[in-house]
Amino acid sequence: MNWIILAEIAYALLVVFVILRVLLDTRSSTKALAYILFIIFVPFIGMIFYFTVGINYRKRKLYSKKIVDDEPFRKSIKERMNIYSESISNSGLVASEYQNLSEFILRSGFSPLTANNKVKLLVNGEEKFPELLKALESAKSHIHIEYYIYEDDITGNSVADVLIRKAQEGVEVRFMYDDFGSRFGRSFIKRLEDAGVQTIPFYKIIWYAFANRLNYRNHRKIIIIDGTIGFVGGINMSDKYRNDFKKENHLYWRDTHLVIEGPATAYLQYLFLCDWNFSSPNRFDYSKVYFPDQTSHETIENDIVQIAASGPDSPQPVIFYSLLEAIGSAKKRIYIASPYFIPGESLMDVLIIAVQSGLDVKIIIPGISDSKMVDAAARAYYTELLKFGAKIYKYNKGFIHAKTMVIDDNLAIVGSANMDYRSFDLNFEVNAMVYSKEITKQLTAVFEEDLKDSELIDAEEWLNRPKYMKLWERMVRLLSPFL
Repeated sequence: MNWIILAEIAYALLVVFVILRVLLDTRSSTKALAYILFIIFVPFIGMIFYFTVGINYRKRKLYSKKIVDDEPFRKSIKERMNIYSESISNSGLVASEYQNLSEFILRSGFSPLTANNKVKLLVNGEEKFPELLKALESAKSHIHIEYYIYEDDITGNSVADVLIRKAQEGVEVRFMYDDFGSRFGRSFIKRLEDAGVQTIPFYKIIWYAFANRLNYRNHRKIIIIDGTIGFVGGINMSDKYRNDFKKENHLYWRDTHLVIEGPATAYLQYLFLCDWNFSSPNRFDYSKVYFPDQTSHETIENDIVQIAASGPDSPQPVIFYSLLEAIGSAKKRIYIASPYFIPGESLMDVLIIAVQSGLDVKIIIPGISDSKMVDAAARAYYTELLKFGAKIYKYNKGFIHAKTMVIDDNLAIVGSANMDYRSFDLNFEVNAMVYSKEITKQLTAVFEEDLKDSELIDAEEWLNRPKYMKLWERMVRLLSPFL
């Protein structure tokens, strides 16, 4: 009996210790409460779960960016870009309501404003992949690829064939893929490596760190060509992301991407360099080849682009805060498309304030969901927004995977980040903030076209649904920090 009492005391002390660790280490009170309840009501498993997937690695800086060897050149690039960014900020081309947003991204994410970019909006894979293949064929110096999902299929192999050919021509090719999201065998990688392509998995999943490494994924989709052309957005490298292949039971896939030509690619290159040097023993450093000077234009013109990126390696959740600031700056309209809409309390508050202030708030979410749990958690948030007058549309033509936002007439946001806890706190993500009337007009037109294939949720009918449905959604919403 004495041993049982001692064991119970030891377990109680352990629970107290872990709870104190959660309180000190977890930024979000909602998430902290969820972990504490799990630890208390699910003995041992709750603690194991917290230590494998719950530790705040942003705070602990486990994923710190590796410092490159050429420190003087790195500083010279940073100084040059900061001066360039300041000149753009002072030019008056960025609307005054976005000055705080651009300054925040510069200070917290070290990402400068860049002008004289040529930005092209790519709708769906059938627009992206032909544009990508054409750009890859033009490569003279290097090609850098970083993808969450890369598959061994027609699309993946068509790109791989170009990479192999360019590597054999003497172009430097680096290929980085997420070890959880990508699907191909060793033979696929061997074919690339035999041709001279350098490959590396991002944070390779190994058995003794499986849960932790599974939890922190590289969700970015980045391609940089010759340091002057960049691709960024939501479209992965897979056949399912395009609708020009006639397949049986093929689900129509709605997604959005950007191709950027100009100085904005420098920050995409910086992200790739940091991610590559974190993952690979074969590091590469700053050089004029990778960071050509594209700031020497006599005039400052559109398109103005700033890259917002965050992950466990960034000191702050830059993307989350940038979306809060962007929504808070809106004067007329906020149009959001997101496949996973679990915004959390802070974003809910600014959206409700926007609706109550008379702004036109429209949100497109999937009518066809690929996760019942995520869908149930998201529905709890719909209830709150609909109550205050937001318009929420279910996209019924297929699956909407686009992660976009339109703010008024001058700001378009396209990237890899979903509107959920995982993208804000756990994944490595990247968004392009485009301060451009023309691109914003185009993205608005795409959004309005998507509305034609969407069904407006009837607020009264939704709010009068059976109580058991609302209760289930509220219960699942408690798990939203883990989804």
